Amino acid sequence: MNDRQPNDKFFRLACYFEGSLILVAIVLGWLLDVDPFVNLHFSELALIYGIFGTLPLFFIFLALFQIELQQVRRIITLLHETLGPSLYRRNWADLFILAAVAGISEEVLFRGVIQPWMESLWGMTAGLIGSNIIFGLVHAVTPLYALLAALVGIYLGVFLDYGGARNLFIPIVIHGLYDFLAFMIILRTYANEPKNLS
Repeated sequence: MNDRQPNDKFFRLACYFEGSLILVAIVLGWLLDVDPFVNLHFSELALIYGIFGTLPLFFIFLALFQIELQQVRRIITLLHETLGPSLYRRNWADLFILAAVAGISEEVLFRGVIQPWMESLWGMTAGLIGSNIIFGLVHAVTPLYALLAALVGIYLGVFLDYGGARNLFIPIVIHGLYDFLAFMIILRTYANEPKNLS
């Protein structure tokens, strides 16, 4: 039980912070006259699209561990050193909850409010790119990470309209499932370090 106490605070704060983005989305949507949930529809087909849409991102994430470029190694080390200790000894359900909260809240904000608002001003392509430049900037822990986050955001933004009908549920599934799988890999590699084995 004592082993969990140091990372309990991080887990709670992370969930609260990510969850608060839904309130930000609601307020921002009200100010911009954009309903964040208007395109959120559950369907089995959207769930399948989301699951399959996660696979390319996850395989790219796994491939990053094999790349020896200094900038890539810096990102892997940063994720390992910040998330590893914070998620250490959390169970899979905790990681799933955190990933789901992040996936829902960030997608409601960026794909539910910001992207549609920018599309209404400048068109589909400019809205897609502009909203995900912002998405990349808020994830700018390193310049390369910001670029990768922007590209992932564009990928998620394209999936917003996958299948011919706009559905926010698809990028929510992709984002949340990808985060969950990435958390599991980071936790596993951290836990397998000799100094953390017990």
